[in-house]
Amino acid sequence: MDSLGLVEMVFLPLVLAGFAFWIWMIIDCATKEPSTGNDKLVWIIIIVFTHIIGALIYYFVRRRPRRFAEWQRTSGVPQRQQ
Repeated sequence: MDSLGLVEMVFLPLVLAGFAFWIWMIIDCATKEPSTGNDKLVWIIIIVFTHIIGALIYYFVRRRPRRFAEWQRTSGVPQRQQ
């Protein structure tokens, strides 16, 4: 096996995983993001034009806190007072 085949075997799955994550974040934003003002549209534009970087930003800034709040509501964990 030459080195080009090894590079392709490592690089191709990473590219496919990044593409799948990008599509997943676009779908998540379009279907589950609360629509307050133009937030949803702005996030979709950010994700589409910045590809994996925008998807990662959306995941850590919007999706994880939203999922954590949903988990707290459904599991009965007391929420922090602000």
